[in-house]
Amino acid sequence: MDKDIKILAIESSCDETAAAVVVNGREVLSNIIASQIDIHEKFGGVVPEVASRKHIEAISAVVQEALDEARVTLDDIDAIGVTYGPGLVGALLVGVQYAKGLAYATKKPLVGVNHIEGHISANVIQYKELEPPFMCLVVSGGHTFIVYMKDHGDFEVMAQTRDDAAGEAFDKVARAIGLGYPGGPKIDKISKQGNADAIKFPKAKFHDVTLDFSFSGVKSSVLNYLNKMKMKNETICVPDVAASFQKAVVSVLVENALEACRIKGVDKIAIAGGVASNSCLRSTMTEEGQKQDIKVLFPEMILCTDNAAMIGSAAYFEFIKGRVSPLTLNAIPNLKLGER
Repeated sequence: MDKDIKILAIESSCDETAAAVVVNGREVLSNIIASQIDIHEKFGGVVPEVASRKHIEAISAVVQEALDEARVTLDDIDAIGVTYGPGLVGALLVGVQYAKGLAYATKKPLVGVNHIEGHISANVIQYKELEPPFMCLVVSGGHTFIVYMKDHGDFEVMAQTRDDAAGEAFDKVARAIGLGYPGGPKIDKISKQGNADAIKFPKAKFHDVTLDFSFSGVKSSVLNYLNKMKMKNETICVPDVAASFQKAVVSVLVENALEACRIKGVDKIAIAGGVASNSCLRSTMTEEGQKQDIKVLFPEMILCTDNAAMIGSAAYFEFIKGRVSPLTLNAIPNLKLGER
């Protein structure tokens, strides 16, 4: 297309109310995020009903701020992109209904976006030259996938978690060792003071030939270790527990993701999702990738967390392929990658 395509994107799948204006899928004019972390921290995790109410309160102001910062009006927008799954159904509905209202009022096309595809597209924003095919490891609080990206919007899921997502395991272990919520950043921080080889926690291995993940076992092993130490009245070294747990999770993520690269014969892998900001994952993946001549790509921190810029990027590639959504679009909390 000769004409620049401006997408107004909205993201509300969990506890961030976000809006962005993105040009041609790669240039971010604005990326506004209203986080609810401080609100949910006192509950020890995201409370869906609270998240939905806060989205309702914030969404109009966030969208207007995104337009203002981008110095555009709704008249300048070519299409409206919105996350419609997966995520918390109440939270998703706020964004979807708001986007549908805007699309109807302005007669702009509506583009529903899969949240996971959005995370993958964060790397397309970060690396302007990045084009498929490439491998992607998506690691967040609710999702863990290895995805072979054949083309924009064309994916092959090579592996996924069979139980807890990696970020979910981080949150549960952090709560167990008294760090609180959000667990990922707190475990990452305290692990720097610990010995990652102090405790040997298991890595899941399946009998069948698969790259799938399982993190419930390592989580249970941490809980069992804590209980045994308490029963013996022995001192628990929290930094050692955190570092050893983190190493167990990161090592299997790295091993499986790089094995997927070898299977498909690709020499670059993009990391996406909230856990992509983990310093241990970044350093380990980069180091192992260099050994195997595989280029490892990480987006900047703000593009790792839930944000609307990534949704705008994914929406652009859907839009230019003519994939627009009807105004009957609904939230699908368990939407699968590649489903439309």
